Amino acid sequence: MDIDRDTLQQLYYYLKLTRHLEERVTSLYRQGKVVGGVWTSNGTEAVSVGFAYALEKDDITAPYFRDMGAFLVRGITPRRIMAQYFGKKTGVSGGKEGNVHIGDLDCGVFGFPSHLADNYPVAAGAALAFKIRGEKRIAAACTGDGGTSRGDFHEALNLASVLKLPVVFFCNNNQYAYSMPHQKQMAIKDVAERALAYGMASEIVDGNDVIAVYSVSKKAYEKARAGEGPTFIECKTMRMHGHSEHDAAKYVPMELLEEWRKKDPIQRMEKYLIENNMASEKEMKEIDERVRDVIDDAEKFAENSPYPDGKEAIEGLYATSIGKGVKGL
Repeated sequence: MDIDRDTLQQLYYYLKLTRHLEERVTSLYRQGKVVGGVWTSNGTEAVSVGFAYALEKDDITAPYFRDMGAFLVRGITPRRIMAQYFGKKTGVSGGKEGNVHIGDLDCGVFGFPSHLADNYPVAAGAALAFKIRGEKRIAAACTGDGGTSRGDFHEALNLASVLKLPVVFFCNNNQYAYSMPHQKQMAIKDVAERALAYGMASEIVDGNDVIAVYSVSKKAYEKARAGEGPTFIECKTMRMHGHSEHDAAKYVPMELLEEWRKKDPIQRMEKYLIENNMASEKEMKEIDERVRDVIDDAEKFAENSPYPDGKEAIEGLYATSIGKGVKGL
C-alpha cells in the first residue's frame, strides 16, 4: 500500500504524542498528582495509532486501556486526558474517574470498564446496528491477549461471524496477561488461530510496525465495509513496562525486554522516514518539539482546571433523557 508523506508524518506524530504523554503521566503519578492508576502502552503504541488512523470519521471504535493512541487519533485531546488523570472537571469523565476508563461518542469512542474483552460484544452490537440501517460504517475493537480467554470474546466473534457484521477485532498480543506469559495461557502459538473456530478471516501483523498495522487495518475495514464480514487481527508486540505503574514486572526476563527494545516502534518509524525520504531529521525534531509543547500545555491546563462540585458526583450516572450520541448510537 502506497502511503503519502503527510499520512506517514501524522502516524509518526501520534506515536510520539502517545509515548511522551504517557511518560509525562507516569512522572506525575510518581509525584502523587494522578488520582487513579496508570496503565501505559509503552512499546505497543503502533497498534492503537495504526488501527485508529485507518478508520473513517463516522466509524466507531471500542478501545481498551492500552489504546491511548486511539483516544488521541480520534480527537480526545491531551488537555482532556491530562485533566482526566488529575480528576478534574475538565477531564473526559468530568472528574468522576482518574484514569483511562473513558469514552466520548462525539469522537466515535465507546467507553469501557476493566473487564476485558467486554468491549468486543459492544463493538459487534454497533456493527449490527450499522448493518440493519444499511450504513457503510464499521466498528473496531481491541483487547489484550489475556482478554481473548474470556467468554465475551468468543461470544462476540461467533455473533459477528454468523451475521457477517462490519466489525474488525484487534488483539494487542503484548506477551503477558498481567503476569501470565502467553505460552502458559493458551496451547496455541498464535492467538489468531482462535478466529478459525468461528470461520473468521484472520491476520497476523508486526505490532511494532505502525505502517503494517495501518495497512492491514485499511484492508480489513474495506472488506467489512463491502459487506464481506469481520476480521480478527493479531498484533504481535511487547509491553515494555509492567501491567501498570505499580507493577515492577520482575517476572519478565530481562533478555526478552532487550530483544524487544531493539524493535521499538518509534525508532523503526524514524528509520523508515529517513531511509525513504519521507521526513528529514529537522522535520522530526520539529514534530518532537510540537509534541512536547502540546503536553506542556495539557499539564498546565489540568493543573489550573477546577475539581468538580460534590453534587456533580451523581450527575450523568442514570438515564434521565436520551443523550447526544453519534448519529443515533
